[in-house]
Amino acid sequence: MIDHVTLSVKSYGEAKAFYEKVLGTLGYKLVMEVEGYAGFGLENGSHAIPDFWIVQNNEDKIGKAHIAFSAKNRDQVNQFYEAAIKSGAKDNGKPGIRENYHSNYYAAFVFDSDGYNIEAVYHDAVSENE
Repeated sequence: MIDHVTLSVKSYGEAKAFYEKVLGTLGYKLVMEVEGYAGFGLENGSHAIPDFWIVQNNEDKIGKAHIAFSAKNRDQVNQFYEAAIKSGAKDNGKPGIRENYHSNYYAAFVFDSDGYNIEAVYHDAVSENE
């Protein structure tokens, strides 16, 4: 299953305003901004979980687009990373905790052969407050 998608945009401000208005018609709202990324999500009980992100054109870091796949545990994240590297992917972040997202965000990132940033992520026991 896909956890989230990120698009690299030409103008962060314009794209943010566009997606706030357009995705608002579908019940999405801006729910998080982290280090120049804007995350949009649907209300999900007590909080919204961002599953669509935009970032100012930063292709050297995220590629043209970024797709994160959900993992069932940390071991799957590790296996994803090892298989990707052995299959010719380029490292863009070894498996580990990414506290800038939340304290239990365990992920690995690789660039595939087309330059897309592919991630496997496991949200290990995420609390309702994060």
